[in-house]
Amino acid sequence: MNAPQQQGGERRQRIVPNIWCNANAEEAGRFYAEAFERATAEVESRYPTEGLLEFQKPFAGEPLTVELTIDGYLFRLINAGDQFRPGPALSFMLNFDPLRFDGDEERARASLDRLWERLLDGGTALMPLAAYPFSAHYGWVQDRYGVNWQLMLTDPAGEPRPFVIPALMFDGLAQDRAAEAADFYTTLFASVLQDSGGTAVGTRFPYPAPSGKAAAGALAFGEFRLGDQWFVGNDNGSGVDHGFSCGVSLEVQCHGQEEIDFLWQALSAVPEAEQCGWLVDSFGVNWQIVPDNIAELMQRPGAFEHMLEMKKLVIPDF
Repeated sequence: MNAPQQQGGERRQRIVPNIWCNANAEEAGRFYAEAFERATAEVESRYPTEGLLEFQKPFAGEPLTVELTIDGYLFRLINAGDQFRPGPALSFMLNFDPLRFDGDEERARASLDRLWERLLDGGTALMPLAAYPFSAHYGWVQDRYGVNWQLMLTDPAGEPRPFVIPALMFDGLAQDRAAEAADFYTTLFASVLQDSGGTAVGTRFPYPAPSGKAAAGALAFGEFRLGDQWFVGNDNGSGVDHGFSCGVSLEVQCHGQEEIDFLWQALSAVPEAEQCGWLVDSFGVNWQIVPDNIAELMQRPGAFEHMLEMKKLVIPDF
């Protein structure tokens, strides 16, 4: 299988974080486009004017999704109701590597500080900006829209990592299963993402002693790669459960029905959560399994109504 290409020959991002917004996706997109130094946001799709469910009718003709790009990394903001809200279980790590600033650590630190102040405006600091054993300058902020960001001054001597990395924190029924989840995802996606680098497990650091509800030996920090995208996974050592939700989901762009069927069968573990291509896996993580030509399919007459009737998306049924 060949990975689809964007214009200009760039490889399309196969896994796209989706952020649920409470009727304010366009506003949120503008906020992020202004807060980040290299970011853009634009309305990607709109709700149809007919064929909507009752609770969707106030959105007729309004933006449905907003495409947000931060330093080349794609997010999708979903314009919907107040049913869900992002939370700490799926946050985004931002690596301020001095090498991205011509080796100037002070410039990297100043850039981090500027973004911290912007994200903190209307938000809450979950871990204050300070020096920690794992970083000389780090902070965790939940912004005004509920999205969680971990800003870290990176040691340039380490192996390079992208600026944006989704970070999954496992607790509740998935407590101490972070390493298991990473092994499962890298094995599952190995063949699907073979054309974009396969998968790999990266660095892992265990808890040396119990922390909160995390046992000694559970994963304090770990990383894994799916295709050319890096992810972080850890077991929650705070003692406070957060849990995953539809507030942040991971959308997988699939090359045809065979890939959709394969991933759906392997990932879906909560039958009652299956709807419109959404599923919940055995760790509680929310996924959207969609065809990579979904935008084209949604142009077909009645496509939105047809999608609302589906659980797993079936391309010929659009």
